[in-house]
Amino acid sequence: MTYQTEKTRQAGIRKANLPVYVMLVLTLIGIGDAAYVARGNYTGAPLWCPILDGCNAVINSPYSRIFGVPMSYFGFIYYVFMFGLAARLAYEPGSKSLRFRVVLYAALGAISSAYFIYLQIGFIQAICSYCITSAIVSFLLLLAALWHFQVTRPNWVRQDNALYR
Repeated sequence: MTYQTEKTRQAGIRKANLPVYVMLVLTLIGIGDAAYVARGNYTGAPLWCPILDGCNAVINSPYSRIFGVPMSYFGFIYYVFMFGLAARLAYEPGSKSLRFRVVLYAALGAISSAYFIYLQIGFIQAICSYCITSAIVSFLLLLAALWHFQVTRPNWVRQDNALYR
């Protein structure tokens, strides 16, 4: 049986904070991406599309709004919410319910992004580089959330399933 000393407990907290910092950086990237597209939706100004030329076709399509609200607004709210969860996770890295919620919401964001990419390819037939960026950030956010979930698992679960031998 191993006992946690103060030194190993501190090392575990440091190890748990790296995925949280990754999540914070990713959410800031997502906030910037969604804010730029939301500003374009709000002002009606065309977006600058540096890589793929379908940005304006995508944000002006009928699939880009739910109940008249642009999807970029929902993306902005999602990333701000995830930033808040990640910031809270930095202070409570071992909170079981918080860890689960971060993974759940990150998974919902990744699934939503995959669906929106499907709509762009299958129905709109134009690709938005900002939407691709958001999808990549969403999937990386899910990976970082799963990484944090794995790192902060209790020791009795991590010990090669010693309880089941």
